[in-house]
Amino acid sequence: MKKKFKLLAVLAHPDDESLGFGGTLARYAAEGVETYLLTATRGERGRFGSLGKRGDPSEVGRVREAELRAAAAVLGIREVSILGYPDGAVDQVDSTTAICAVVSHIRRVQPDVVVTFGPEGAYGHPDHIAISQITTSATVCSADCRYRVDDDSGFDSLLPHRVAKLHYLAWRSNKWDVYQSAFRRLTSMVDGVERQAAPWPDWAVTTEIDTAAFWAIVWKAVCCHETQISIYERLQSLTEDQQTALWGSQEFYRAYSSVNGGRKLETDLFEGLR
Repeated sequence: MKKKFKLLAVLAHPDDESLGFGGTLARYAAEGVETYLLTATRGERGRFGSLGKRGDPSEVGRVREAELRAAAAVLGIREVSILGYPDGAVDQVDSTTAICAVVSHIRRVQPDVVVTFGPEGAYGHPDHIAISQITTSATVCSADCRYRVDDDSGFDSLLPHRVAKLHYLAWRSNKWDVYQSAFRRLTSMVDGVERQAAPWPDWAVTTEIDTAAFWAIVWKAVCCHETQISIYERLQSLTEDQQTALWGSQEFYRAYSSVNGGRKLETDLFEGLR
């Protein structure tokens, strides 16, 4: 019997799954891989409406969760789970609690591959950085038979699970150039210091996934995030070359693998497992 592979994405906000990882999730779902999504927040501090205004956080979170679930359905994601951590403050959640929560999901789902943000958080976003650190720790703890999940979820009865591969999102400079031309120069002020997009050097990218056939699906998923559409609408005016650069491939850094290695560029997150 052919093995059924599983992919788990652990991300920070509603829309990360579409804009950051959409092509990858859509491609593997179409191939029959079971795809799962764990999102840390409901995005309650995000824009709310066509003018990009803010709204009541509880209402924004409710609506953005519904948008997330609609986008996930378009991408073919099998299951969506939300941790409910505060938007913009994931790094302030007790790390023991957060790691334990992600371990619970890893042990229950038993993914072969996990994907998340890189340690630079794409453009220094504290939530992205926090979820990268939490997820990395959780993949280690999940495999440790001495690590216990002490909560009321009932997951403590599940056996330890060793993830075969962990990949970080790793956009090159050409993708950031297109992305920022469609939106704006992405910056954020953290502790009085400006952070901006941090492209990965070409030589650091270990994995490049061909997602050209799925860009229409990704765009449909992006459009599910209606409250955010005021910042997405410029994507429609990109040239064909820009669309290809943005959606035609997705790049990752292989942070951990128990099944393969070396300098050869991967074209499959499951390389070494098939």
